[in-house]
Amino acid sequence: MSPGGGMRRREFITFLSGAAAAWPFAVRAQQLATPVIGFLRSTSLDSSTSLIAAFRQGLKESGFNEGQNVAVEFRFADNKIDRLPGLVDEFIRRPVNVIVTNVLGALAAKDATRTVPILFVTGSDPVKDGLVASLNRPGGNITGVSFVSGALAKKRLEILRQLKPNAKTIAILVQLDADESVLEQREVQAAARATGQQLIVFDVNSAADIESAFATMATRGVDALYVGTGPFTNSYREQLTESAARVKIPAMYSLREFVAVGGLMSYGASITDAYRQAGIYAARILRGARPADLPVIQATKFDLVLNLKTAKALGLTLPDRVLALATEVIE
Repeated sequence: MSPGGGMRRREFITFLSGAAAAWPFAVRAQQLATPVIGFLRSTSLDSSTSLIAAFRQGLKESGFNEGQNVAVEFRFADNKIDRLPGLVDEFIRRPVNVIVTNVLGALAAKDATRTVPILFVTGSDPVKDGLVASLNRPGGNITGVSFVSGALAKKRLEILRQLKPNAKTIAILVQLDADESVLEQREVQAAARATGQQLIVFDVNSAADIESAFATMATRGVDALYVGTGPFTNSYREQLTESAARVKIPAMYSLREFVAVGGLMSYGASITDAYRQAGIYAARILRGARPADLPVIQATKFDLVLNLKTAKALGLTLPDRVLALATEVIE
């Protein structure tokens, strides 16, 4: 072997040794570079599992798989709104690449940061809530998905009235924790007043409040119930639907999830699809898109979902005109 050949061989071995030593550092650097999403809801984990699955689906559709090329950290305030600022602060100190959250979490995050991207999913109007400057041009570090739940109050009450045309007293059960909830309550109140119906408002903030509200409904002879929108009522959907069944009051809800667990009917956009769309938007932000340049996604399709088994248990016959409007009937 020529001296030159021996030299080249030693250089090659040295190169391989150096590459082998550097490899763990390269892997570690790649792991450190894995983007992190902070997923925050003001409610509980148990009430959010279907939304998490939909969010993961949106990420997957966009080429991000949790545990492979993206990490997701989860935080839940368990309906204790005063915990949200602290949970947001954990994400900022982590730091995460984007915060995905519902409206109450988004308001807390907006107060905490002007730099970390914030992606909301809300059933309210994000402009009225002060989250974005406009739907088409959000501005700042915030954008998201709106499934405009509370704005459908008049339509929901109209459908409920078709089912119970002789109802004289209607109850609305809502957590008045945001401007949108107050607006929804006022819209229902105005619509009930226009048809000469009495409206009883229950502002609930706990499971005990819900039980107390239904006990009062039973004693006051409430004919129908409108369950307000928002993270709180959604997180207590099993208790709400079970209580309505127990006191035999027909109720209108905002989301299909209520009907799936035994509620009578719902009218609104899909919150699960909204979280899937949020996963797609989160992927775009991870790839460098600025929230200011991403218009707020608005729901355009609304579904009326009916539960025939619950209707039968309540002794109700669903009018043909209501059945004709239904996009899904649960047997």
